[in-house]
Amino acid sequence: MPKKSKKQQSGGGTPATVALTTAGVDFTVHAYDHDPAHPSYGEEAAEAMGVSPDRVFKTLVADVDGALTVAVVPVAGSLDLKALATAVGGKRAAMADPALAERTTGYVRGGISPLGQRKKLPTVLDASASAHPTICVSAGRRGLEVELAPTALATLTNATLAPIGRA
Repeated sequence: MPKKSKKQQSGGGTPATVALTTAGVDFTVHAYDHDPAHPSYGEEAAEAMGVSPDRVFKTLVADVDGALTVAVVPVAGSLDLKALATAVGGKRAAMADPALAERTTGYVRGGISPLGQRKKLPTVLDASASAHPTICVSAGRRGLEVELAPTALATLTNATLAPIGRA
């Protein structure tokens, strides 16, 4: 599986990899051939990279009391919408309209990264991320992931850490 260090990525890349390079964060890019027929983008990424699904995190966009909010949870589970609402001081949460999520973040569904989004949204990272030295999140397109320390992700996205994932 091809890997690129941040030095190899500095000549370009997605908004997510550019943001990481600009911030001076250590990260590794994992590229794989995306299969459009695979039923789950996140599980496909974990399988292709040979990484445990509890270390690969998906980026979901939800509407919490009328405000778009980013949730980053392990692909092995699902998002607890009530816990997400609580984490940001809201009452109700629902998944955002996919077209609105794409327009707001600048990424396509299945490739939405928590990094380098067109509009900076409140972000909540599942607390389970802190149990791992590194996690993988979308690098901004299907078939491309970045591996980085969860603390770096939380710092760059100004994320709140909270138990928002369900097994």
